[in-house]
Amino acid sequence: MSIGRPGPSFDHLHRLSDDVGLFEHAEYSTPRTAHGYCVDDVARGLLIICREPDPPAGLLRLAEQYLALLVDAQAPDGAFRNRLGPDRRWQDEPAVGDWWGRALWGLGTAVARSPVPSMRESALSRFNSGAHRRTRWPRAMAFAALGAVEVLDVHPEHSAARWLLHDAVVTIGPVPPDPAWPWPEPRLTYANAALAETLIAAGGNACADGLRMLGWLLERETHDGHLSCTPVGGAGPHDEPPRFDQQPIEAAAMADACARAMTVSPDPRWERGLASAIDWFLGANDNGLPLHDPSTGGGRDGLSSSGINENQGAESTLALLSALQHARRLDTAGDPALAGHRRSSATG
Repeated sequence: MSIGRPGPSFDHLHRLSDDVGLFEHAEYSTPRTAHGYCVDDVARGLLIICREPDPPAGLLRLAEQYLALLVDAQAPDGAFRNRLGPDRRWQDEPAVGDWWGRALWGLGTAVARSPVPSMRESALSRFNSGAHRRTRWPRAMAFAALGAVEVLDVHPEHSAARWLLHDAVVTIGPVPPDPAWPWPEPRLTYANAALAETLIAAGGNACADGLRMLGWLLERETHDGHLSCTPVGGAGPHDEPPRFDQQPIEAAAMADACARAMTVSPDPRWERGLASAIDWFLGANDNGLPLHDPSTGGGRDGLSSSGINENQGAESTLALLSALQHARRLDTAGDPALAGHRRSSATG
């Protein structure tokens, strides 16, 4: 790519997948098949493939397999099971945890972006089944709402999606006016930027709150000129970077949120934030080590105080692929057609 960032390679995603779904864990780059599959990752996989502008036949086959697993995971009441064992038996009962939200996000993305009509129809049917469910957990609601945003992009009168987005904003809660902690929770935990992205996508007053939250989070997670993600243990008002262990899902959520902000605001910090989130994977981080493995196409599992976790599981690889998809779009940032699209998005 012209700015020196690589494009996404799906080799490792193929390596982690079989005719059922996507294995959750890997030892280095070898799938740990005994650990089975989870809906969380399969939904992310469906989302990533559907974001590809022109997915080849092999990727479309993976997307069809991932969608089939989501269909099997969904209960009649719209909830989802999450864990499928290597014996291909479900190990848990249907519920509305994060995996429900991720499933609706993946399904909504398939509704809006899959090039296969039958996949779009099946995904919409399953989204409709799950969109009436609710949970008190803000992140699960945020993930589901981002799927609703995708559905509304192609079905603007879809009432269930609109109410889901509305209720997610309510669940996230009001943004405190305190400039030192303008966050609706006492601590940062995980996938933090997804909360801000949801508010931005909701529009109106919520959008302004989301941009304020994202700007504060980006400033807080910038250390010595690079992204320094909130660690696994979370962070409170008095915790200063750098802290470990840092997970790829955090950088991917920041990239998504900054890309969303770029569609509604001309503020140059969003493009800088997107670039910072992408470059975190490429070595611009607290250890100066890349989490991208160009030899496999995989993403390493985390950044620790002593180095990196060399395992290349599904969540980390999908986070990397998402970031590199955004990197490809950054290359066209100066394209007048893209600039026009951003202006129309901001005023629409």
